[in-house]
Amino acid sequence: MNIKLFFLTLFFVFTLQASQRVISLTPSVTEIIYALKKGDSLIATSEFSLYPPGAKELENIGGYSNPNLEKIISLSPTLVIGQDFNQATLEKLERFGIKTLMVRLQTIEDIKSSIIKISHELNADSKPLVNEIQSSIDSVQKSKEGHKVMIVFGLYEDLSRGIYIAGKDIYFDDIIKICGNTNAYNLNDTNQPSLSYENVIALNPDQIIILHSNASNSRVNIEKALSAWHSLPTNASKNRRITVVDESYINIPSNRVALSIKRLCLEMSR
Repeated sequence: MNIKLFFLTLFFVFTLQASQRVISLTPSVTEIIYALKKGDSLIATSEFSLYPPGAKELENIGGYSNPNLEKIISLSPTLVIGQDFNQATLEKLERFGIKTLMVRLQTIEDIKSSIIKISHELNADSKPLVNEIQSSIDSVQKSKEGHKVMIVFGLYEDLSRGIYIAGKDIYFDDIIKICGNTNAYNLNDTNQPSLSYENVIALNPDQIIILHSNASNSRVNIEKALSAWHSLPTNASKNRRITVVDESYINIPSNRVALSIKRLCLEMSR
């Protein structure tokens, strides 16, 4: 290859990259794209994409269940990336000749493989992100004594309304195991089961970690809600091992799962 042809090839590659017009359908995908240093290729994302701050300045194409197809098509994207629950939307876009990519972000291995998958489409380097996740796994502070952990989604004062917890085939279950513990919920039927407080008592977890966002649910009385949890006759209540974790990244299955691993393992080791 002569010098002229070499520089023409480079120019073509850089031009192609600069012309990428990517739309993300979920906050997780948005975070991964920014972390891959390809945020400048994003032209739109979902209404719940809040991180990094620049994501809030992008065009809004709607939420998970109601993306605005007309708006997506009008933006002339070269690629639309969504998760497996966006399959119907992605299939509709393909009928209009729009290139799509679907990823699965359920488990930690899913997250790592999806980062690699997205990086290939965007011509980015996935190694730093994948290595960071693996490093957090390798260096994590494990519990001195393994115990049964229940991770609960959302803090509420009324426990009779249904309690959603982390089940199997989900990255929270992976984290519980990475930290040297077992999931108090041992069935394989779903990754986010809904339990009654009687079910919680029957499972009798040694530790309960409640994932709460004060930013989105500031009305809850935390003391009153915790009092309700401590009223249940469980080992977690007996040993005062019921805690609330409020971190903005904790429910987002992106590269920031590395932070979730460190944070939750720290909580489980106390």
